[in-house]
Amino acid sequence: MRILIVEDEARLAGFIQQGLTQAGHVADVAATGPEGLEQAATTPYDAVLLDLMLPGQSGLDVLRNLREFGIQTPVLILSALTDTQHVVKGLEAGAVDYLRKPFAFDELLARLHIIGRKTAGPAGAEALRLADLVLDPLGRVVTRAGKTLNLTNREFAIMELLLRNAGRVVSKTRLAEKVWDVDYDMGSNVIEVHISQLRRKLDRDFAPAPALLETVVGQGYRLREPGAAG
Repeated sequence: MRILIVEDEARLAGFIQQGLTQAGHVADVAATGPEGLEQAATTPYDAVLLDLMLPGQSGLDVLRNLREFGIQTPVLILSALTDTQHVVKGLEAGAVDYLRKPFAFDELLARLHIIGRKTAGPAGAEALRLADLVLDPLGRVVTRAGKTLNLTNREFAIMELLLRNAGRVVSKTRLAEKVWDVDYDMGSNVIEVHISQLRRKLDRDFAPAPALLETVVGQGYRLREPGAAG
């Protein structure tokens, strides 16, 4: 999942970001209400973790503005305001969940997992398949010809995006938007390096089996069935 953390306490935001990254997610941080609103409105996040007491604009106002803009990204409120009144206001404003501070990080991950399952729906939880390649989104396991591929979190995210668009070219820009942080430098070769490593694990390690990952010069990358036209 790609997650936005809107939190003005730098230490807490850093702790959450580090934990989410280690769990295989991509996490961005915004430190003020206006900054959080702008990022949530312009970047396709899978979830937003939103503090209520923010400088510049309250979390409730950020949430209300997002919903007024028609942005339905799931919002999980993280707040030290623990009374029932604030919980009710947050849920009525459009939050899908409310987690009181301080909280156990494992509980946060569990609640995000539930949000991910609800957002994806039954189809989103199904294994993705192409030829002898299988990806289990919930178990976060990828196999080819029955052998498990040892992928990094970034490589898994790239593989999932490519498999969900099997046969179609995924541009470098889209990869950056879905897999990397908002401050990704489009002039760097980080994506090419990850694709090279993924190609080695997916194709070269299984030679002479047909290659599945293609580079479409000037356009991007795609996974497709061996021998497929296009």
